[in-house]
Amino acid sequence: MTIESILGAIVIGAVVGALGRLLIPGKQAIGWILTIVVGIVAALIGSAIAKAIGVANTGGIDWIEIGLQVVLAVVGVGLVAGLQRSRGTRI
Repeated sequence: MTIESILGAIVIGAVVGALGRLLIPGKQAIGWILTIVVGIVAALIGSAIAKAIGVANTGGIDWIEIGLQVVLAVVGVGLVAGLQRSRGTRI
């Protein structure tokens, strides 16, 4: 794993996490660092799913892979925000 791939994962995770957070209505009780972490995890899982179903490498922009990543980020941010709300804490 190179420094470029780590930085790329952080940037993609930040974008995917932010998109996931924007698509959830209302206010989420999680911080921006946790949003990036959820985005990174969603991006990694979304890429793995896209690779498993054979849509990870297409000509041009991989819209299906990006869609999977964003949907997983929405689910992840929603779950984490719900857990934080039930605990009454904010990370």
